[in-house]
Amino acid sequence: MKVQVKDLIRVYRLGNVEVQALRGLNMEVREGEMVSVIGPSGSGKTTLLNIVGGLDQATAGHVQVGNTTVTALETSQLVDFRRNTVGHIFQTLNLIPTLTAAENVGLPMIALGASRGRRHERVKQLLETVGLVDRAKHKPDELSGGEQQRVAMAAALANDAPVLLADEPTGELDTVNAKIVVDYLLKVNKELGKTIIMVTHDPNVARAANRILKIEDGTIKAALTPAQIVKEEVAVSYVDQLRSRIVDIEAQLATLDKDFKAGKISGDQYVERRQNLKQMKNSLDEELHRMGVVT
Repeated sequence: MKVQVKDLIRVYRLGNVEVQALRGLNMEVREGEMVSVIGPSGSGKTTLLNIVGGLDQATAGHVQVGNTTVTALETSQLVDFRRNTVGHIFQTLNLIPTLTAAENVGLPMIALGASRGRRHERVKQLLETVGLVDRAKHKPDELSGGEQQRVAMAAALANDAPVLLADEPTGELDTVNAKIVVDYLLKVNKELGKTIIMVTHDPNVARAANRILKIEDGTIKAALTPAQIVKEEVAVSYVDQLRSRIVDIEAQLATLDKDFKAGKISGDQYVERRQNLKQMKNSLDEELHRMGVVT
């Protein structure tokens, strides 16, 4: 199923301050294509995915998934859209700890009224797809991180949604388990023909896709092939990306101070821009802190 995004804008209001997460973003993903979206923290990756998947609403712009204009749907219609058209895989797993792997996979089908026999057949098929038939009766805390993510992937496929949205699906995994999860995503893409949009900060994960879209400051800055991303990203770690972004914001703050002192901008403009930049810097500092990096 094809995905089209045109002139997408998403503005959040925090008190008296407006934060523009997406700034007229344009994107097209062909039916059956697997696309990675990369970019620094705070660049709008997750916001984009949430709007395409009907979890968030756009301020302006147009999102089309297949024949459905997502941005025109009412709240009740968005519920059906999420159940039937898109499957979500999150970095923070949404597995029910008291249910087995098989029960977690079958849960989305209950909402659609699938019969017990149909659920049993579909669950077995999906667990075979992600290589976990022998772990069907295990609960999440009895599975490795990679196995849990594969259960989440199977659950996202339970209702046979044509589009799969994966938000940092390998973010909490080591290199070995990350590769296993990505290999199964590729299998789902190629064998089941699912259109996949995957947000990731890891260049090695991103290279698995057909194309890589680079997002910065709420817009798509470049469309790269897997070969091109090797040259652009191979020597840049996630921590380095965050630190580079912080340095850039600090430079913008210094320029902003100079412009205000020189009378080039008004006091209101100065306060608004400074608050936006400081908020972005704080979120990046928090991300580094979460990773155990002292700033």
